[in-house]
Amino acid sequence: MSSLYDRHRAVIPDWVALYYRQPIELTHGEGRHVWDADGNRYLDFFGGILTTMTAHALPEVTKAVAEQAGRIIHSSTLYLNRPMVELAERIAALSGIPDARVFFTTSGTEANDTALLLATAYTGSNQILAMRNSYHGRSFSTVGVTGNRGWSPTSLSPLQTLYVHGGVRSRGPYAGLTDERFIEACVADLEDVLGQTRAGVAALIAEPIQGVGGFTSPPDGLYAAFRQVLDRHGILWIADEVQTGWGRTGEHFWGWQAHGQAGPPDILTFAKGIGNGMSIGGVVARAEIMNSLDANSISTFGGSPVTMAAGLANLTYLLDHDLQGNARRVGGLLIERLRSATAGVDAVREVRGRGLMIGIELTEPGTDRANPDAASAVLEATRANGLLIGKGGGHNTSALRIAPPLSLTVAEAEEGAAILEQALRNL
Repeated sequence: MSSLYDRHRAVIPDWVALYYRQPIELTHGEGRHVWDADGNRYLDFFGGILTTMTAHALPEVTKAVAEQAGRIIHSSTLYLNRPMVELAERIAALSGIPDARVFFTTSGTEANDTALLLATAYTGSNQILAMRNSYHGRSFSTVGVTGNRGWSPTSLSPLQTLYVHGGVRSRGPYAGLTDERFIEACVADLEDVLGQTRAGVAALIAEPIQGVGGFTSPPDGLYAAFRQVLDRHGILWIADEVQTGWGRTGEHFWGWQAHGQAGPPDILTFAKGIGNGMSIGGVVARAEIMNSLDANSISTFGGSPVTMAAGLANLTYLLDHDLQGNARRVGGLLIERLRSATAGVDAVREVRGRGLMIGIELTEPGTDRANPDAASAVLEATRANGLLIGKGGGHNTSALRIAPPLSLTVAEAEEGAAILEQALRNL
């Protein structure tokens, strides 16, 4: 019988990426650890792309899923759904958006797709502002607003997208400025871009911290400054919280709160961590925006009783155990440990991030050029020593992505940092 890898290649598209020269099959997990089909145990510093947010095989979540599956698995949004209403109530209250309505989807891509539909329908415009180096999903519309060539396979789009500066602090034409001057320059760029538009713009969509782009972010307050311009022009702000939500950044429950001086976003999208591995995405928006669609709509799988039960159990665990506080404390220790460990490593350009969302940018020694070979080498070396991490980056950049479950302990953070240090120093 052929190997699982050979079978994968025979039936799965070539563009579905796999990590590692010899891809691994993960069979089970517990806490912050997973095991592969050969019995190897790994400390998980990526959580299935920031999705296993609390812990693997969390008893509270698996119990909720099993109990709900024993009652009813599926009904669709055509019927009243108690777990969906209960989770929507909690998310609406946590969102910070007044008079909020919540619509559930099955992924972050679908959530962002819905947000774009709402914004364009509400404003009557198909023009969208997006950030350079951004990523918002793999559907036709979200690819059209993704500012990262490596994840945008076509230039065709139903939207007219205009890209503005600000998502990357340490690269680009404004990198040498102070934070205050950086924000001023980005606001001036935004105003200039708006001066080129023919008519009204529907929305700005932005990740508070760019995920696939390598965990880059602007100075605090940039999007608040943008918001003043947007409000003047009647442009909505969509905060893509698919990777930054639920306390991962430690300092805030939502990434937008680092830019909250001008108030909450008009639309907020979420996914990944809320289901702790179950397929949950969603959109939160003011009622006047959410209710602006004048056609019927449903979701066959969004708001599934089973996934909603998982989300409720997971959110309860997250809040009851103050995992945001743990992300702040343990993440703060981890980022400082990594900065210390990489001091003097020529291949490391920058260690950045917040909470348990940390990026290590790699370059060719002595240059500012991306070093994807080094990133691949570190991935292989850390896996060989029992640690799983991710990678990413935008235009001419290469970064390691570190995003463990938010229940990570200090001892596990130190263990992972030591493995990373060895891999980086052996480059």
